[in-house]
Amino acid sequence: QVQLVESGGGLVQAGGSLRLSCAASGRTFSSYAMGWFRQAPGKERELLAAITRSGGGTYYSDSVKGRFTISRDNAKNTVYLQINSLKPEDTAVYYCAADSGTGIVIRTTTGAYTYWGQGTQVTVSS
Repeated sequence: QVQLVESGGGLVQAGGSLRLSCAASGRTFSSYAMGWFRQAPGKERELLAAITRSGGGTYYSDSVKGRFTISRDNAKNTVYLQINSLKPEDTAVYYCAADSGTGIVIRTTTGAYTYWGQGTQVTVSS
C-alpha cells in the first residue's frame, strides 16, 4: 500500500507555470506506475499523464501534450508534473495516483489506479 500527498497547486495567471509534486510513503513506490489526473467541476476525472515505474516510459493525453511533463525521482519517492503555458481551462483539482499493476506498462483507465492522493487545486486566471 502507498499513501500519496500532492502539493504545489495554487492561483496562477494564464501563461504561467506550476510544478506539482506528489510525495509517496512506503518502500514500494518504485514498483508503481504513476499517473496525474484532474477533475474540473461538473466534469469527469481525466488522465493527463502517466509514467512507468522506472521512469522510462511516459504517456500524455492529447489535451496536455507539449505543455505538461511528468517525471519521477524514486530515491525521493516523488512524482512531479510540470505544467507550462497554463490556460483558464486547466483550472481543476489535480490528483496523483498509483497503478497497482506491474508498473511496466502504462494503463490509461481510471480504474487501473488504486491509490489516490487528496488532490491539489490549480486555478488559472485570465
